[in-house]
Amino acid sequence: MMTMATEREKERIRTVARLLHQACRPMRILSAIAWAPEVKETFLAKGGRELPQPSYPMFDPGPTVEAVREARRYIVPVTTIDTWLDRQAQAIELGARMLAAVGTNAFFEYGRQLYGEPTAPLRYIPVTPQGLAQTVLDTIAQLTHIEIRTEPSTYHSAESVAERLADAVRIHFGDQAPTIELVDRLSANALATSKSIRVRRGARFTDRDFVQLLHHEAYIHVATSLNGREQSELPILAAGHPGTTRTQEGLAVFAELISGTIELDRLRRLADRVVAIQMAIDGADFIAVYQYFLERTWDPDQSFESARRVFRGGVVTGGAPFTKDVVYLMGLMQINYFVRACFAAGRADCLSLLFCGKLDLFDMPALCELYAMELCRPPRFLPPWVSDPRYLLGVLTFATFANSHDLSPLVAVASKLLDSAPLVRMPTPEPPPT
Repeated sequence: MMTMATEREKERIRTVARLLHQACRPMRILSAIAWAPEVKETFLAKGGRELPQPSYPMFDPGPTVEAVREARRYIVPVTTIDTWLDRQAQAIELGARMLAAVGTNAFFEYGRQLYGEPTAPLRYIPVTPQGLAQTVLDTIAQLTHIEIRTEPSTYHSAESVAERLADAVRIHFGDQAPTIELVDRLSANALATSKSIRVRRGARFTDRDFVQLLHHEAYIHVATSLNGREQSELPILAAGHPGTTRTQEGLAVFAELISGTIELDRLRRLADRVVAIQMAIDGADFIAVYQYFLERTWDPDQSFESARRVFRGGVVTGGAPFTKDVVYLMGLMQINYFVRACFAAGRADCLSLLFCGKLDLFDMPALCELYAMELCRPPRFLPPWVSDPRYLLGVLTFATFANSHDLSPLVAVASKLLDSAPLVRMPTPEPPPT
């Protein structure tokens, strides 16, 4: 039988979760630092020779800071759950102060506390995002001599992709499915919220782009938003804020990996963004970073968008970028090893709880306690690789088996075999029928 003390404790947690959710409501970080389409049009029309001049709406952090202050009156950060609540409060307040400082050096100072920066080592291991990015780029460089067809066999129209997306999300989400909208102006080929996935009319998509979009945006970002909205006792789980970004983006990129839709170009872009952020920290302005991307892609439109991601909200003359994009590779590594740990420990419960809302990996102990208290609900929507984990388990079993032995002698034997095999020219394979 529930004691009065237990019920008071649960009501205290509900109160804090409600206040923190209220604190998040005014914050729409990516919307607040978005650039108007005219900024790109003007920049490209002038040949990329003049710095862009974005403008941002004013943001008053007062209501958010006050709601956080009220929430902290109920938090005593000595228990697992209270430590979790305190982390949420800290991230939300820093996010509000960052938004109030758009266009200044202070924006970068708050951002680096929230997202990290390229040269800051990860917790527990002496690896930096810059080091991870360089490893990716060095590995890709080693593959440039391989004569393997990597260009897409065909492209699909935005209309075709929108139609396929509508069918897929309807099957997965049922009556909660987001709408699919074709729009004329969008900073990317496609963007998703919990209510809609917008596709830019005129964009071209490869065969993998569609599945990648489905797994990254729909099965992760839309799903965790919808699952979070079901958490009536813990509404803070419906609010994405900077404290959850690394895990959410790491999950989304891991979904691309485990679904077999990630490509070298995608990994290169993630690594290039980290390099570009460090360039901006070191003083490179928007034009210099734009030129860096242009040399990588020779696509002015894509190069502008890549540079925009680095400078949105920050200072276009250099020194104070937006560091959010350092989280993708870091988050991917953390999710990869967390999923492996769940597998090794037989903790399917924790793997499912990853999707109960917008959360960070370090929230897991608290969420398990909250679930036991019947304050946290199980997720309604899971990605296919979790709801049907046969492929995931096969991959993890092989990875565990392969990594448990020193296979360097076999690698040496294989290398000698290749050294002894004359190079032959194989005919280019025909693309599969579409």
